[in-house]
Amino acid sequence: MIVLVGGEKGGSGKSCLAQNLAVYFRRHYQGEVLLVDCDPQRTTSDWIQERKDNTDLPSINCVQLYGNIREDLLSLKSRYDFVVVDCGGQDNRALRSTMSVASHALIPLRPKRRDLKTLPHMEDIITTCKMVNPSLSAAVVMTQCPSLPNQARRILEAKEVCSSFCVHVLDAIIYSRNVYDDSEERGLSVMEIEPDGKAAEEIKAIAKEFLNL
Repeated sequence: MIVLVGGEKGGSGKSCLAQNLAVYFRRHYQGEVLLVDCDPQRTTSDWIQERKDNTDLPSINCVQLYGNIREDLLSLKSRYDFVVVDCGGQDNRALRSTMSVASHALIPLRPKRRDLKTLPHMEDIITTCKMVNPSLSAAVVMTQCPSLPNQARRILEAKEVCSSFCVHVLDAIIYSRNVYDDSEERGLSVMEIEPDGKAAEEIKAIAKEFLNL
């Protein structure tokens, strides 16, 4: 399975989500997992380096790939159960070439106007890539959502905007929580730093819903 976590908007938590999904796949399915870091900022590569210092954690391999990585991913797919690709926040060759072979594409967006404005372009990219990869399952997930009750309507309105495009939007969401930053700095997932916490439940809910599309 090749899982893309990407989009056109930076700052929506793509690397954090890719890292947590990789740990979920490793723990839940006991399979071999590879993270592919396509972001020049190397956020996921740095996370892996922190993780390697803790020998008690399940190992996750990581490679850096850029540009047209289609053939690289097809080769890696034969060696790993899950290949999770962390693309940077921009429309580039890595994003499109990954989408042309991925089984799943998850697009994190914050419930903010500047994030939602990328939807028309992302819809075009997904539609184009499905011409060569009709089995692709793509979805938007709301991230960094405000937890105040009076902000709930804002999240619902953002989901409604997503639904107006030909892109599925997950019911599961990610709230803005400090534990996501704390775990990333230590090379951990939220499921490892707070196994019974709310953030861990969010990641599990996203993974289950996403894979069942």
